[in-house]
Amino acid sequence: MSLAGTAFAQESGSQANAEHAKKLEMVTVTGSRIPRVDVETAQPVVIINRAQIENQGFTSVADILQNLTEVGTPPISRAQALSSGENVGGSYVDLRNLGAERTLVLVNGKRLGANTTGLQDLSQIPVSSIERIEVLKDGASSIYGSDAIAGVVNVITRSNFTGAEANAYVGEYEQGDGKKQSYDFTLGTANERGSIMLSAQYQKENPVWAKDRDFSAYPSGPNHPGPSDGWSAVSQNGYFSGPCGPGGKTANCTLTHGTDPRNIANYHPITAAEYANSNQQMMLQTGLEKTSLFVAGKYNLSDSIAFKTDFLYNKRSTLQQIAGYPYQSASFGTPLSGQSYFNPLGKTVNFARRGWEMPRTTDSQLETYRWTAGFEGYFDLGGRTFNWDVGAMTNRNNMLKIGHGDFNLINAEAALGPSFPGSDGKVHCGSNGKAITGCVPWNPLLPYGQAGAGSLADPDLQNFLFPEYHDTGKTTTVDYTANLAGTLFSLPAGDLGVAVGVEHREEEGRFVPDAFNQAGLSSGLPAKTTSGKYRVNEAYLELEAPLLKDMTMARELTVNVAARYSDYNNFGNTTNGKFGIKWKPIDDLLVRGSWSQGFRAPSISNLYGGIGSSFSYYTDPCDSQNGAAAKNPPVASRCVSGFGGQPPVAAGFQQLGQGGLPCKTYPCQTGYQFTTGSNPYLTPETATTRTLGLIYNPHFVEGFDVSLDWYKIDIKNVIDQDSVKDILDDCYGAGIASRCDRFQRNPATGVITNMFYGWTNKGWQKTEGYDFGVNYRLSTASLGKFAARWNTTYVDYLDIKADDNPKTIVQPLTGMGPNFRIRSNLTLDWTYGIFGATWTMRYYSGMAERCSYKTECNDPNHIDAFNGAYPLRRVGSTTFNDVQFRWTMPWKGIIAVGANNVFDKVGPIMYSKPTSSFGYYGGFDIGRAYYVKYSQRF
Repeated sequence: MSLAGTAFAQESGSQANAEHAKKLEMVTVTGSRIPRVDVETAQPVVIINRAQIENQGFTSVADILQNLTEVGTPPISRAQALSSGENVGGSYVDLRNLGAERTLVLVNGKRLGANTTGLQDLSQIPVSSIERIEVLKDGASSIYGSDAIAGVVNVITRSNFTGAEANAYVGEYEQGDGKKQSYDFTLGTANERGSIMLSAQYQKENPVWAKDRDFSAYPSGPNHPGPSDGWSAVSQNGYFSGPCGPGGKTANCTLTHGTDPRNIANYHPITAAEYANSNQQMMLQTGLEKTSLFVAGKYNLSDSIAFKTDFLYNKRSTLQQIAGYPYQSASFGTPLSGQSYFNPLGKTVNFARRGWEMPRTTDSQLETYRWTAGFEGYFDLGGRTFNWDVGAMTNRNNMLKIGHGDFNLINAEAALGPSFPGSDGKVHCGSNGKAITGCVPWNPLLPYGQAGAGSLADPDLQNFLFPEYHDTGKTTTVDYTANLAGTLFSLPAGDLGVAVGVEHREEEGRFVPDAFNQAGLSSGLPAKTTSGKYRVNEAYLELEAPLLKDMTMARELTVNVAARYSDYNNFGNTTNGKFGIKWKPIDDLLVRGSWSQGFRAPSISNLYGGIGSSFSYYTDPCDSQNGAAAKNPPVASRCVSGFGGQPPVAAGFQQLGQGGLPCKTYPCQTGYQFTTGSNPYLTPETATTRTLGLIYNPHFVEGFDVSLDWYKIDIKNVIDQDSVKDILDDCYGAGIASRCDRFQRNPATGVITNMFYGWTNKGWQKTEGYDFGVNYRLSTASLGKFAARWNTTYVDYLDIKADDNPKTIVQPLTGMGPNFRIRSNLTLDWTYGIFGATWTMRYYSGMAERCSYKTECNDPNHIDAFNGAYPLRRVGSTTFNDVQFRWTMPWKGIIAVGANNVFDKVGPIMYSKPTSSFGYYGGFDIGRAYYVKYSQRF
């Protein structure tokens, strides 16, 4: 990766059209529209070229980008089996940990289509079609419009490709799971009239099960495998609330395995040993299957005009599995009827039973069609050459989510109603000998693995209770552009460059949850339809003026200014500008800097989304043992006094989780559905980005360069989903009474039974840090070619504030969970004739999280500058090592073998579950992975 911002010209089809190609395809660098010969700009740009892509053991664009030090945690990792909604299954990139929605993704300089949430799925792009990836680490709203706040990823596809190429990749983890396959081929031809290229890729990755890794086999990690640590009382054994055991005391009663479920004497109070370890049925890494096709063509209509087009098709399927649903009849008003044949008490009782026999699965399917077409050319005016292009792009995403394993509440109520034994020896729904046609009775008190009437293992009962649910979605992007670039006149130091353009874009999206979920008739999370559209008209102007050249302390001094006007039909207009400067005091040193404005418009789901819900994980500040009240007297006082209109909480209060039992792990999952939703009154967020950097390339050390870039990004009016944690911290920690009306507590138990945390314009989000890079290349006749690349990102701070209220707590995120303070990569590459090898080290600094277990709270006296007493658990840094060996064969074939995480490093346990459904960071390697690749060129 070149931190010097080096760009590479496109492959040339023939020498005959070299001059023609030079005029039509002058090099432009991401972040500027002005064609240039000198590719160094005022913006910091990272280039990942084709060779670097091939020398890694990754088969997707997202995996390649995820290993850049500037990239934050994946918004939805494949370790988040519990995640739901429209974004599941996609791959997204998050620069600077500011959110993937603030990173704009382009393909050949044009937007990649987004879904209703505004996220752009990188998994659509076949790696075989890519020539290079340019990553702009700077705001670029003045050039590209909305979303380009943290930066821009521009995927440049191969052009003028001649010949054929085929690649095969097979790999798996050392444990024998997670098999990964990727096969692709590329065909192309080019001549003086034009070119055409086709690239196709098929990729499949098998799932990995949580039970097959020590760190994910148990809810609280390998140090807490016992059933009292995070295991669910709502187990596969089932229980009802009533009298059982010695003295007939009221308890949660479960059947002694192997006994008659209709005899009350066979029930006993449930013990922790009979709880459910839900991780045994969950995927640690979801399954993936993808087919992609990319076709690009160009035809020269004349010496100065060409027609260009490309087409992208992608079909992606992602499979998730989590444990069977923890059915609690009291939550749905569906108790076991007193007239049920299976009821041992003969009176209506509430029960809890996990659907262990039918784990919940979701198959998220996405089909994408993307087509671009346009004309480009050049003309001479006044002795100067101007490049122009006009074009259109349309992108359509069709989504289908197929869910299975959630209860049909209508049928569940019938199955739990009156039932009787028939003359055929079977139990039937109904009473007085009158069977209900189509109904299959259920005995929720019959444990998993025990045969009998009403067993959930009965296929007929499964078909009756567990239908398939279908969510559908469709998003469409239509974009029309026109651009003109060239030089206006000469200045003493060079030509004044100019680029102007207009753009019209329309976004429309719709996501429709299954009718059962919309009506609340299934045990799945309730959700409503998202539907909306907007359009925007834009115009931009960019100027680049060379001020000084070949002078003492000014070998070059160039300034770049740009502005973009955007007019949205749903909220109004905005103008955003940018100023950049490039200064070379000496030939060996480049100093660059920029100041830019940015903005992000609300997405369709932000504005027009329906109400959704979730069973959230959180830590209640009023928990007297693990909440803030345990260490912070003001918080404890607000809890027991009933602050903000909330009922008082008992002094010894302990948070209750699923099944109504005291939490054993934190954050703890609530047993009540919390709701979230859109906000039609959202306004765009704005940003100011500053960068300053230098590149030193000493002429006396051939092949060596070093770079250092500083960045600072301030975002105001942040569009973000409110969080359970922020609401509770602001209410009890900061004492903001207005934040306390977002939730309700049960006056008797103190448990939070309802909360709304919808989309809102928050106060601000700020980050500042540094990127440092060193590159060295050495070529010897006797030992071959050597290259070393060392890239490091240091984050000084990453803070967020919910609103502009001076009392509101500022959340310092740096070093907390997946927001690493330091990420660093060192790559060593060697090539000697037909042999080659690459070694990469990936370093992540230590993490911290709020204490969950007192015995593991290694920083109990930590006091946060913003939050006061804030006990922390800290863990050390993690380094992964990757290696690859290559051999180029005489028949233009290349075979490569390698291993990612060659030392089988396991990261630290994180009870806060950052970007994961388990106590392990979702972006870390989950084992040693071996692979073999074969490439054949023709």
